[in-house]
Amino acid sequence: MPFEFVPLAISDLILIKPRAFPDERGFFLETYKESDFRQNGIDVKFKQSKHSCSAAQVLRGLHYQLPPFEQGKLVRVVSGMVWDVAVDMRPDSATFGKWIGVELSGENHHLFWIPGGFAHGFVALTENVHLEYQCTNEFRKDAEGGVRWDDPELGIKWPRQDILVSDKDVILPLFQNATPFPKGYVFGGKS
Repeated sequence: MPFEFVPLAISDLILIKPRAFPDERGFFLETYKESDFRQNGIDVKFKQSKHSCSAAQVLRGLHYQLPPFEQGKLVRVVSGMVWDVAVDMRPDSATFGKWIGVELSGENHHLFWIPGGFAHGFVALTENVHLEYQCTNEFRKDAEGGVRWDDPELGIKWPRQDILVSDKDVILPLFQNATPFPKGYVFGGKS
């Protein structure tokens, strides 16, 4: 199998390590294979692809889409390095309000699976970061939600404090005031 699927401390978050095949020309690797992903609990259809480019210090997030338009995201960095964060926004979850951070880079080739029900954000650790992600739903402005990146209640330990944040992200609500997901809602076939 060309992938190693590593379950993380919060249920349903998965770090995916693809196998790279290097030679004198460069390398080759698969970034997605439906049968392998399905066999490892990621049985989704992607409906939108996104690509962002960020300078060092740029922090984007924490963003999510509300039901029934929640987005599962398969995130990867093509070049550069980020610290990528997912916050559990599922009110029925034992890890509600908890977060996981992982390092993704063009060198380690890791992918991060973040299902619906999580807020997502990242900070660019190098210049000229190119990040791509596949989404299980299309973005809808009327379903947009977010949480402040520096909310003390969440206590996210970002590896940089000298950050650049958009005007939109600066005014996101604190976790306790964020638009909630409904209790009892089933996310992508899982509660």
